Amino acid sequence: MGMVTVLSLTTGAWLLAGGAAGHPPPQPSPEQASPAPRTGDGADAPPLPPSPPTRIRIPSIDVDAPLTGVGLSRNGSLDVPPPQEKNLAGWYAAGTSPGERGTAVVAGHVDNAEGPAVFYALGALRRGRTVEIERRDGSVAVFAVDAVRMYPARDFPDEKVYGPADRAELRVITCGGPFSPRTGYEGNVVVFAHLIKRPTVHRPSSRPAHTPH
Repeated sequence: MGMVTVLSLTTGAWLLAGGAAGHPPPQPSPEQASPAPRTGDGADAPPLPPSPPTRIRIPSIDVDAPLTGVGLSRNGSLDVPPPQEKNLAGWYAAGTSPGERGTAVVAGHVDNAEGPAVFYALGALRRGRTVEIERRDGSVAVFAVDAVRMYPARDFPDEKVYGPADRAELRVITCGGPFSPRTGYEGNVVVFAHLIKRPTVHRPSSRPAHTPH
């Protein structure tokens, strides 16, 4: 995908109002920021055909949310779902779909004025945990987390986060870093993950499909 910059994934209005006694969301530790060694033992799964994603699950941090397609804003930044949709995440629909060869991107809010949002706990995710993406073709793409990092907004590494990959990779992004009452969060938490096994066909969810407003 072309190089873009992440939009602010909310500014911490909830923290400004004293939410959770003013405590910010968890941030990744230096241990989680170190990339997991890439092995040549066949652990990487073959890339999948294109198919739009419909839902993201991260069991270890209790994420289970619908996905909607997002594009770019007028200034070329990655757009995000409306902040009032706190349990909705977005995927970059003009780029790679999760499971395809290349780098797929999912982004969501860390909080909104009412409290924690879909990726509030993203900074607590650990290497080796899994991210599951339900796809419209009935498959589930399973990714293993390689690293979880926090980047200052002023030094966001577009090429490292959004650049091409020779296998099926995933980035999950939200706000993070220090919090300023004047400007909000000063960085972004980024999860790096790769496809680890072939998906299995599952029965359609009994949950009603999300309809973006």
